[in-house]
Formats: sequence, C-alpha cells, structure tokens
Amino acid sequence: MSFIIVGYGRVGARTARILDTEGYDVVVVDTNSDKIKRADTAGFEVIKGNGSDDSVLEQAGVDDAVALGGLTGDPSINFAACLTGKQHGCRVAMRISEDSNPNVYERYESDVDEVIDPERLGAVGAKTALLGGNFNVLDELTEGLSLTSLSVPNTAPIVGQTVNEIELGDHGRIYAHGRANEPMTIPLPATTVKRGDRLALVVEHDNLMKVRQTLVGNS
Repeated sequence: MSFIIVGYGRVGARTARILDTEGYDVVVVDTNSDKIKRADTAGFEVIKGNGSDDSVLEQAGVDDAVALGGLTGDPSINFAACLTGKQHGCRVAMRISEDSNPNVYERYESDVDEVIDPERLGAVGAKTALLGGNFNVLDELTEGLSLTSLSVPNTAPIVGQTVNEIELGDHGRIYAHGRANEPMTIPLPATTVKRGDRLALVVEHDNLMKVRQTLVGNS
C-alpha cells in the first residue's frame, strides 16, 4: 500500500514520517534540492519534479498508489496533482493556503476528497495539546463530533479488556484498532486491547475529557 506526498515542507514531511512509522510505503515528490536531500536522508523514495506534471506522478507510481497528498505551499500545484491522482483512482487530499477565501475552498472541496486547512488543523492541534497525553483530536467532523486517536499507555485501565467491554456510553464509538506499528482495521468485539495499541474513535466534543478518562485514566 503506497502513498505519494507532493511537497516535502513542514506538512509533507510530517505526513510522510507518520505514514512511514505506521508501515506504509511513501514516495516523495518535490523540486527543491534541499528538501529532496532531507527526504532521501530520511529514507524515502524521492522523485525530483513538479507535482503538477503528469509524467512526474507516473514516475512516482501514481498508477499503483492508494492515495496522494498535494501538500506544497502552492494550492494550484496541489490541485493539479490531486486531479491527476483522481484520474488514476487515488484518494486525494490537498493543502490550501491560510488566506484562501471560502469560495476557493468550496471550489476545491467539490473536486478532491479532502481539503486541508492549516488554520483548522492548528485549532485541532491546540485542542490535542490541551487534552494532553496520548489522546489526539485528528479532525472536527461536525459541530458535535470529533475524529480522535489514542495510543494506549502502559497504565491505561482498558489494557486487557476486549473492545466489546470498553464502555463509552453514547459519548463515543471505537471504529478502528491496530497493534503497534501495524495498520488499523475494524476490530472484532473480542479483540483484546494491549499496551501500545492504537484506537480510532468518533467522540462527542463535549465529552472528550470524559472519554479520555475512561480510556487512559490519569496517564
């Protein structure tokens, strides 16, 4: 399962590292020699070229890629890369600039699978920092729900419990589970949670702290 990351700046580099840590193959596309060198030093396959160029993406393996992220600082390059990715059957996500107006956002949103807004992600990151520990708010799905991930610490009260035994009431639902450094999948009710496992959840905004307490205790 391979991913193409167009742009190895701050956002692209972090995304590539996370995917690599979770065991996925990542191909980086960039034109900047310094960024190419950093990506190569980090162990990634690197293609030098403009991500808006179809031939460059074909060289990066777009025909076989599962998803493509247009994560440069230039929305026009990101959009062009995503359109090519879509034509080749990839799921695509593009980064927009902080000053993009709502009309531009809506235009992009209708043509790609996901639009990444740095300001929105910054707010989500701030919420994660305030919650602390291994409980991460990944995205705001609606006005009432958050997409959240959890790395299970050693002292978590749910260690040894099955997914079916974890009681979150109506405040949240576990929808994916994975062992450390393995891809997450839909868990069976009898799946036992171990130290270092990762969980993905949908949680009500107002009950994030309550769900965190249930899952990780005082960790």
